[in-house]
Amino acid sequence: MNKKKIVSAVASGLSASAIAVSSAISAFAEETQPATAVASSSQEMTPSSAFLSMGLPMLILFALLYFVAIRPQKKRDQEMKEMQANIQVGDEIVTGGGIVGIVVSIGDDTVVIETGGAKHKLRIKNWAITENVTAAERMKADKPAKKSPLASAGVVDDTAKEKKSKKASKDE
Repeated sequence: MNKKKIVSAVASGLSASAIAVSSAISAFAEETQPATAVASSSQEMTPSSAFLSMGLPMLILFALLYFVAIRPQKKRDQEMKEMQANIQVGDEIVTGGGIVGIVVSIGDDTVVIETGGAKHKLRIKNWAITENVTAAERMKADKPAKKSPLASAGVVDDTAKEKKSKKASKDE
């Protein structure tokens, strides 16, 4: 969540600076022309200056919008579709409405789940499934256990060896 706030702040800062730059360019262009030339050339606007004053900031804003909003959403949608397509009988799932159940059967576009202690069966659409709890647990189990920071740094904990040697010397 913190990363999203940073990206959002950077995007808003860049868009504000793009607008400020385009305003400054157009104001500077008006100030540098002589008063007599302003009257005659105020109606003429070259295509390059029109692009700089309007097109470039719009292009920058669209690129920022794509990388901040559109692209991550497409990625999340693709992951959600893959998860919904890989549901198996016996998986524990959660729906968008918060219903938790175990998959009993799978149809073309529906899934039948059992919920509650009375084993009530519900038929739901595949698009309503938001989480596959069983698959998430399988992924956690497949990941190797995290090493301690000391072990990853190559540092050996000598205190355990010392305790064993003291205990062995006391036993003798």
